[in-house]
Amino acid sequence: MVILASIGMALMVILSFQLTLANIDQQAGSLAPQAVLLIPGLNPFIPSTIAVWIAFFVTLLVHECGHGVLCRIENIKVKSAGLLYAVIPIGAFVEPDEEDVEKTSGMPKARMYGAGITNNIVLGAICIVLFVVLMGMVVPTNAPVVYGIYQDGPADRADLPTPSIITEVNGIEVATPTDVATVLNTTSPGDTLDLVLENDGTETAYSITLDPWPESLTAQTGPRESGYMGIYYYQPEIVTATAENVLSVPGLLLFIAIPLAHLYNPVIGQHLMVLTSPTPDIQFFAVPFPFFWEVIHLLFWLAWININVGIFNALPMLPLDGGLILKEGLERVLEPRGLKRYAETIISAVTWGFFAIIATTIWIMVFYKP
Repeated sequence: MVILASIGMALMVILSFQLTLANIDQQAGSLAPQAVLLIPGLNPFIPSTIAVWIAFFVTLLVHECGHGVLCRIENIKVKSAGLLYAVIPIGAFVEPDEEDVEKTSGMPKARMYGAGITNNIVLGAICIVLFVVLMGMVVPTNAPVVYGIYQDGPADRADLPTPSIITEVNGIEVATPTDVATVLNTTSPGDTLDLVLENDGTETAYSITLDPWPESLTAQTGPRESGYMGIYYYQPEIVTATAENVLSVPGLLLFIAIPLAHLYNPVIGQHLMVLTSPTPDIQFFAVPFPFFWEVIHLLFWLAWININVGIFNALPMLPLDGGLILKEGLERVLEPRGLKRYAETIISAVTWGFFAIIATTIWIMVFYKP
């Protein structure tokens, strides 16, 4: 598992570097400096919520416990182990005896180094499965939820609140976006549309004067003779489809990218926030039990942080666990051939190579200005 994670992470780093160079104008300066750090609240993509802090602590705990348990299994003494506190527990540590580590070689040593990575990936995988199972129990709304309004359009001029649910159009009760479209198709630009919207349990009437459809939209959808309101609906299928597909390779990659989704598509990113943190969008889903979303948020961050910490530590560069495993493997392969002296040179070259790739990618995305 660790070897596969190491190869996969190495390929991801190289591919990310290539994509960054290929799209340097779009990528340049796209991240704030603090986005590089995996610190809740400081990193703009990781909220400082209870779920995140629990997941953050559990990730570090299971990683270090993996090292500690395998130390004892492989007869390596543990000099010290404990928790790091800053009012609340923020980490854990295990310090193996250096002399015992030096005496140990081969698979026992590699297993000890890889235990933390394995623990993180296994726990992350378990949490992903639970996440998918629970998300399969939610029932999304079919109601016509006004989730956003286009600037300077009819809805914007009428100050329609968001999010709100359309319950009536021109005196006709509606229950789905299709019902609204059926009425809207009978209108023309310049007509007045009478709406009743439910917001925070209160229904309010609004009148809006319809515009012609903008050319930017008709270029994609074709000519439209009906009036244009200038709204877009909440699309719960974005959330449910994302959760359903997590167990596929593309779905897993999207899962890992969820906290960054709004960088690439603000609408999709806003929709997927319901999976990561408390948001008013939870009202648009029927859930099977109380505190359902708190459990979902905890499972998401347990999976996300564990997988990211696991695969990052698998990167074959020192002082990460993957680099230590690579060093041990190189020494065991080269020693019988009398070439052990070259192991240090090879691992140093690999380490500095990956460091240069990662540092350059970060520099472009944070500091470079084309």
